[in-house]
Amino acid sequence: ALVGGLIGAKLYYVVQNYDHTGGLLSNLFSGTGLDKMSGGAGIDEVGDGTAQAQRRQFGEQGGHVAPRYRPRPQGRLRCDGTSKLTQVMRTAPRLAAGRARALGEPTRGTTSPHRLRRMDRWITERFAALLRASPDPLVVDLGYGASPVTTVELAHRLRAAVPDVRVLGLEIDPARVAAAARAVDRPRLDFAHGGFEFAGHRPVLVRAANLLRQYDEATALAAWTTMCAGLTERGVLVEGTCDETGRLGSWVLLDRNGPRSLTLACRLGSLDRPRDLAARLPKALIHHNVPGRSIHALLGDLDRAWAAAAGLAPFGPRQRWVAACATLAADWPVLDRVPHWRRGELSVAWSAVAPNT
Repeated sequence: ALVGGLIGAKLYYVVQNYDHTGGLLSNLFSGTGLDKMSGGAGIDEVGDGTAQAQRRQFGEQGGHVAPRYRPRPQGRLRCDGTSKLTQVMRTAPRLAAGRARALGEPTRGTTSPHRLRRMDRWITERFAALLRASPDPLVVDLGYGASPVTTVELAHRLRAAVPDVRVLGLEIDPARVAAAARAVDRPRLDFAHGGFEFAGHRPVLVRAANLLRQYDEATALAAWTTMCAGLTERGVLVEGTCDETGRLGSWVLLDRNGPRSLTLACRLGSLDRPRDLAARLPKALIHHNVPGRSIHALLGDLDRAWAAAAGLAPFGPRQRWVAACATLAADWPVLDRVPHWRRGELSVAWSAVAPNT
C-alpha cells in the first residue's frame, strides 16, 4: 500500500507540473528507490531528465506519454520519429541460413506405432514399381513428429518391396532430429532438419501425414505447391491425416501437376458409418464438408449406400462396405475395386471432390 501510494503521488506530481513546451520534470523516480523496488519489471525508466533523453524516451513531438509496462509481444505498434504508426510484424524465427532454410512450423509431434499402417500399405502397393524404376529411390517422410517410429516403419515396409530404397525423415524441430539419431541406419534410413523445401533433396515419393492440419487452408495449399515443385519429374506426394490410432484416415495423392485423387481408409470392424471419416479429411477439404459441396455429397451418398447394405451386416462389415462402394461407383469416379474395398479403402478422382466443385 505504501509503495502504491508513493507511485501514485509521484505520477500525480508529474502530470500537474509537466512543462508543455516539450520538457519533462527530471528524475521522475530518482532518489525514491522505487526503481530498485520495481526490479526493472518492464517499467520504462525516464533517464536523467535532459531534453535529449526525453526525446529518446517519449518521441520527438514533446507530448506527454505516461510510463508504461513493456510486455514482450511478438508484434506491436510503435511510433517512429514522424509520429507515424508503423506495424512491427511478427517475424518467424530463423531456422537455418540460405538454401537450407527450413520452411514450415513445428507440429504437436504426437504419434504412435502403426498409426500410419494404412497409408504405408497403400503407398507400398501402388508405388513400389515407381521406386524400383528410379535410379535414386529416395522417399521423404516429412514431419514425423516427436518419435521416429513411423518413419522406421515406413522404411521397413518399403524395403520389403524395394530393397535399395532410401528413406529420409525430415523435421523442422532440431531436437526431434537429434532424438531420432538412435534410429539412423545409413544409407537406408537417415534423419535431417528440413521442411517443405525437403532440405534441398529431390525425392521420388513424399509422405506428409498429420502435418498440414495445423495450418490454415491457404497456407496448406501453398505448401502443396512448394512440395510438388520439389519432386522428381515422376514424383508423387501423399498428404493426409488420420486419428490417433490410425483407424480412420484420408489422404490426397499429388504429383507435379497437382492433386490426383482422394482416398478414404478405415478399420471396418470399428466403423459406425462412413460419415465418421469427415473429421479426418485433409485440410484442403475439411472446411468444405457443407451442404452444396462435392465432398459433402460424396460422404452423404456413401452413408446412404452403407445404410442400404445393412442386410449384409450379418456377413460382416467387409461385405457391407464392398457393397456400399459398388453402389457408389455407379455415380462417382471410383478409382479402385474390390481388393482395395475389402481393406476398407475407397479412392475417387480429385476432380469429383475438389473444393471448387
